[in-house]
Amino acid sequence: MKLASKLLVGSLVAMAANWAVAQQGQVVKIVRIDPLTGLLGPVGVNQDKSYKYFAEKFSGKGNPAGVIFEFETIDNKLSPTESLNALKAALDKGVRYIAQGNGSSVALALSDAISKHNERNPGKEVLYLNDSAVDPDLTGSKCSYWHFRFDADTSMKMEAMSSFIKDMPEVKKVFLLNQNYSHGHQVVKFAKETLARKRPDIQVVGEDLHPLGQVRDFAPYIAKIKASGADTVITGNWGSDLALLIKAANEGGYNGRFFTYYTGVTGTPSALGKNGEGRVYQVGYAHYNMGGQMDKWMSEFKAKYNDDFYTGSIPRIYQVLGAAMAKAKSTDPVKVAAAMEGLKVDSFNGEIEVRKSDHQLQQPLYITVWQKAGGKYPYSPENTGMTLVPVKEYANYVSSTPTSCQMKRPG
Repeated sequence: MKLASKLLVGSLVAMAANWAVAQQGQVVKIVRIDPLTGLLGPVGVNQDKSYKYFAEKFSGKGNPAGVIFEFETIDNKLSPTESLNALKAALDKGVRYIAQGNGSSVALALSDAISKHNERNPGKEVLYLNDSAVDPDLTGSKCSYWHFRFDADTSMKMEAMSSFIKDMPEVKKVFLLNQNYSHGHQVVKFAKETLARKRPDIQVVGEDLHPLGQVRDFAPYIAKIKASGADTVITGNWGSDLALLIKAANEGGYNGRFFTYYTGVTGTPSALGKNGEGRVYQVGYAHYNMGGQMDKWMSEFKAKYNDDFYTGSIPRIYQVLGAAMAKAKSTDPVKVAAAMEGLKVDSFNGEIEVRKSDHQLQQPLYITVWQKAGGKYPYSPENTGMTLVPVKEYANYVSSTPTSCQMKRPG
């Protein structure tokens, strides 16, 4: 009996070792559903390059599971309907890992569709990797077991932003200008809530919402901001909607501050140019002058693509997937999802954690300001001679916000 038990244990150990070895070299296909065309297309094109660049970096010996990552993007034209069609096309090809980020309205549609697909198709489950869609509902009231967010959500970033504004007595009157979709609405909600809590003396002197990715001339909005007497604008705008807003502010002579989520994204650095020095701030989980490994990646990316890398959630997705697949000894999304819950990994700026309760990544956040590049902060996006200089860091626990997620797990 003892001999039989030893043989059985030995056999199981050998089988486990074989499973782990069999995983090495296995191809894992990721399909991203995001815009590659239209006004917001340049952001998606940049991120497509970023995913492909890091797929090479983290494949094979670049991850503990030894898997090979392959990547492609399907253009969804920023439309939820187009996104669902793209999802069906990917599923028909047997893709098990879907990524997306630009547009929380798209993210909510995909999260719901993927959850329903997984419920109806046991054995063909799909994981949804969210790199940039920041509506808190995605990890709150509308959370899904199959959705994992690697960006910090709107409320987390506003918690950091408002903490910084709290210590700026010169901020007295704020205008809220945002895109008219879920993220923009959430920026307004959390800006009002956190400012009232931390700086009740600040007046919100105006607010406006505009169509997502459709406005070509922001001069009327700048005129409204100037007429309100606002010394500060808070905006969650991104892509062309931020670049054109900044351009209109420069041309219209508005000299107030901008607190933003996405100053570093394609087109905005060029729109700013040398204007806005010391007046334009960004809150984010990374910035252009992180140092260490990130500096090496950014330099290599620029040399390869003549473009700037800025979506720091992308390498984290590959890092977490590789670690989870090694832990699960499988690329099966069901086992990988279970392994990702509560997982901690060392990333480019310290330890990050996939919070088990809602699948929201916990990570440090930074406030940066637009300044001349040089010295300790040499990286110049879009060759502007300017950069984002870090002025404040908030540890994971500071920016972390509670969740209303009632996670329904398989089984």
